[in-house]
Amino acid sequence: MKSAASKAAEKNNYKPYVTDGSTKHGGSGVILLMGAILAAIFSASTAYSGMKAGLTVAAGIPGSIIGAGLVAAFAKSKGILGKNILQGMSSGGESIASGMIYVLPAIIIIGGKVNFLAGIIVGSLAVLFAIGIASLVQNYLVVQEHGKLIYPEAVAINDALVTSESGGDSLKFMGIGFAVGGIITMLTTQFFSLVNSTINYVGNASYRWKWSTEVNPMLAGIGFVIGIQVALTMFAGSFLANFGITPLICYFTHLAGSGVHVWNDASITVKTMNVDAVAGSYSRYIGAGMMLCGGIVGAIKLIPVIGTSIKQTMNAKGENDGSKSNLGMIGLLIAIIAIFFVGFFISGNILMAIVGGILSLLLALLFVIVSARMAGTIGCSNNPVSGMTIASLVIMTLFFAIFGWKSNAQTQVLLMFGVFIVTAISVGAAYVQTQKVNYLVGGNKNEVTRYFMIAAIIGVIIEVGTTVLLEPQLRIQGSNPPFGLPQANLIATLTSGILSGNLPWVMVIVGIVMGLVCQMVGLSIMTVALGFYLPMSTTTVILIGALLRFFIEKVTKDKALRKTRVSQGISLSTGLICGGSILGLVGIILHVTGVLKDKTLTGFAAGNGVAFILLIVMIIGTVWPLLTIKHADNANSND
Repeated sequence: MKSAASKAAEKNNYKPYVTDGSTKHGGSGVILLMGAILAAIFSASTAYSGMKAGLTVAAGIPGSIIGAGLVAAFAKSKGILGKNILQGMSSGGESIASGMIYVLPAIIIIGGKVNFLAGIIVGSLAVLFAIGIASLVQNYLVVQEHGKLIYPEAVAINDALVTSESGGDSLKFMGIGFAVGGIITMLTTQFFSLVNSTINYVGNASYRWKWSTEVNPMLAGIGFVIGIQVALTMFAGSFLANFGITPLICYFTHLAGSGVHVWNDASITVKTMNVDAVAGSYSRYIGAGMMLCGGIVGAIKLIPVIGTSIKQTMNAKGENDGSKSNLGMIGLLIAIIAIFFVGFFISGNILMAIVGGILSLLLALLFVIVSARMAGTIGCSNNPVSGMTIASLVIMTLFFAIFGWKSNAQTQVLLMFGVFIVTAISVGAAYVQTQKVNYLVGGNKNEVTRYFMIAAIIGVIIEVGTTVLLEPQLRIQGSNPPFGLPQANLIATLTSGILSGNLPWVMVIVGIVMGLVCQMVGLSIMTVALGFYLPMSTTTVILIGALLRFFIEKVTKDKALRKTRVSQGISLSTGLICGGSILGLVGIILHVTGVLKDKTLTGFAAGNGVAFILLIVMIIGTVWPLLTIKHADNANSND
């Protein structure tokens, strides 16, 4: 469905939903408090889901749905302008986690420790820098390119805001999803440890494979949102790893002599390695090579976009509405100056601070502009942040190697500069998308900037704090760790491996070749690589979620009703993601702090049978509410 506002967005003479929004204010103390809570919730939720599965879902749409309910209950007079600020603050908090999860945990993986204060300072400077740079191109990307850059997610958020003015059931279905996701999560080992939630089957010695499925409502919700094509492509990578590459390596390790040890541990002979050990010591590096290939190919593909973005931005007209804010410029100036002092603070080396600071600023400047423009074409959820981050860190790693900065402590400094870059890239896209929504609604852009900045800094505090709290869990590696951390593992492997020279380059090169093959046949390298790298227990339940959406689409013959069911299914899935991730995060924190004790399950509660029952309950809890929808809502019937 396209609301009147989004349909008008295709015209040159656009009139926003609120024609006098620039003179009115949607903010207030109540709005700020509710926005801060949403920013914290979505930051923590995204951090958990991103570290668990390497995937994130933009918070703009769920933020607009929840915000609509909150405004109706506590700040009705603020109307759509208040809802607009709440969705912007939701996006601001979420954007931090969508960036930081790629790099910050890598410090822990290489054996370091995240400094809470340093993490907050670096993240906050990245927020100021990103908003400052994005402010320079904001008028061009949002106003001058109106009708050319489609901003698919911004239009969807605007539609949700406009629809909420006449009511809707989205909040109800989100609540159902939250209840289903929360209850299932609390039953599992993530919380009260009452029942097993993982289905496992392992092949025999003649052909060693492993099939695993975790009944995780958060991951199923992600699968419903991303759809069958992406989920199936990801699962294909996982299927290849677990039923092709790993059994093949197992075959050769079984043939090896008793004196042959694994490449990175002389105490382990390859002949004694089980399927999990083989996957961890060999297959994961093939996946790392694929992801490296995907990042580099993605960066190369962006070269035309980079050139176009810079050229058109330089030729763009200046602000012409008299409402240009100095807030972004002040933040930009502070970030540029402070990054060098922070670099010296974390490294103790003046030259390293200068080199790292200059590289960080240049790479962040380049990719903030690119990511801001990409938000206008494919949205924030599909923005190739990981590819831009990998390309940036490879460049910085090579410079560090040239200067001889190769110790573990210096690698941690390198990764902190990487945190600045990736956070700026993610925030830049989210900020411009938020301002596009604001433009469509007709709100005050300076007001939105202030609230977005506050939400983003709240997100920095939550994300760094979450990473510090989960440090014991993040250190656990192996075939089925608590958190997959695919991008962080890749970045840790590449940076420390390049600097130390200790990488199984044959495996990495094989992965690069496989990535190039994916590119040749038209598959997304990063999507296949993500499936190859993640545990199969993760990719299978994501595929199950996507299959549930596929089922809803196929059994619903009426086009308008199908759109309504899918739309409400996305709202329900958002609830699954929020319920599963928030309760999962709370449960793990309670376990880490000793409030809840780990339990050893026995009997039926520990077997595959109870996990199958849990899976059936999750499927019914997701599908049945959607099948009870018998009529299309006005939004879809008018589309």
